[in-house]
Amino acid sequence: MQTTPVILSGGAGTRLWPLSRNASPKQLLRLLGPETLIQSAARRAPPENGFAAPLIVAGEAHLSGIEAQLAEIGVSPRAIVLEPAGRNTAPAVALAALLLAEDELMLVMPSDHIINDVEAFRAAIARAQPLAADGWLVTFGITPDRPETGYGYIESAEPLAEGVQRVARFVEKPPLETAKAYLETGRFCWNAGIFLLRAGSFLAELRRHAPEIEAAARRAIAAAAAEGHIIRPDSASFLASPSDSIDYAVMEKADRVAVVPVEMGWSDIGAFGALLEQLPRDDGGNAVGGDVLALDTANCLIRSEGPLIAAVGVSNVTIIATGDAVLVVANERAQDVKRIVDTLKANGRHNMS
Repeated sequence: MQTTPVILSGGAGTRLWPLSRNASPKQLLRLLGPETLIQSAARRAPPENGFAAPLIVAGEAHLSGIEAQLAEIGVSPRAIVLEPAGRNTAPAVALAALLLAEDELMLVMPSDHIINDVEAFRAAIARAQPLAADGWLVTFGITPDRPETGYGYIESAEPLAEGVQRVARFVEKPPLETAKAYLETGRFCWNAGIFLLRAGSFLAELRRHAPEIEAAARRAIAAAAAEGHIIRPDSASFLASPSDSIDYAVMEKADRVAVVPVEMGWSDIGAFGALLEQLPRDDGGNAVGGDVLALDTANCLIRSEGPLIAAVGVSNVTIIATGDAVLVVANERAQDVKRIVDTLKANGRHNMS
C-alpha cells in the first residue's frame, strides 16, 4: 500500500540555541553524524519500501537548504509547500492533504526526530495501514521506558487489530507522580506526533472540528502559485487560519482514532539533554565535539564550532560555542534555553535568534 511521507519542517528548535537558529534550525543541522535530521527523516520512507516521494511543508527561508540536502541524498520531493507563516501543525497538514487524492495515505512526521530502529517503525506503519485506509486516524505511541514529564501521553483502550488499539484519551504533560502511575498501568505511551492518515478522512474531521482551519487551507491551496514542485499557498488566505496543533484540532476530538505502540529508539531531540543521550560518550559520560579540552569533567555536553573550549572540574553542564555566541547551562535547566531566545527577541536581537 503506497503511502506519501509528509515531512513537517517548520520548527525553529529554540531549545538547541545557539546551534539551532531561525535561519538554520535543528532539522538542517548535522547534530548526530554525517546526515542532517531532515535527511534522516526522508530516508526513513524510501520508494523500495512502498513509499511515494515525500511532500515537505516548510518556510520560505529554508527552501534552498532543504532542496540542497534532499539532492545530496538523491531524494526528489513530490512537492515542497512553503507556508507564508507558521500556523502550527493542523494547518500545515491540511495544506499537504489538499494536494493529495482523498484515498491516499499520508505518513505525517516531524523533520527533527530521531528513530534508531527504522525497521520497527516500518513494521508499525504496515500494521496501521489497513485501518488508516478504512478511515481511522492512526497515531504512533512510543513505549515509555521512564516516567517522563516532558511528553504528552496516549492512553489505549481495546484492541482493533494486532498491535493496534483504539485511543481512550490524550493527556497533557503530567507531573512526575502521575507519570509513574501511567507506567504502572501499561496502557500509556508517549505521544510522538507521528500520524498515518487517509487524506480525505483527515480533511473531513478537520472540517467537522476546526472548519476555519480547513476553509483557510482550502482557499490558500486554491489560490496557490506553483513553480515546478514548489507550491506557495496564498498568503492572505493562509494567514486567516487559526493556529492549532493537529492533536488539539482533530485527534483529541475525532471518534475513530487508533494508536500503534512501538519501541523504535525514538527521540524528539527537543533539548540538549536529549541530544546528550544520543551521542557517544567518554569514560566520564561526556559527549564532546570540535576543539574541546575537558579535564576532570563528568556528564557534560561540550561542543565547539569555532574557538577552543577548555573545561576543568565541571559536571552536568552543557557548553556550546559558535562563531558568535557561547551557551553555558546546567543540564537540568536545558529546557530553559528557550528563555534565552525569547529574551533576545524581546530585546530586538533577532539576528541572534
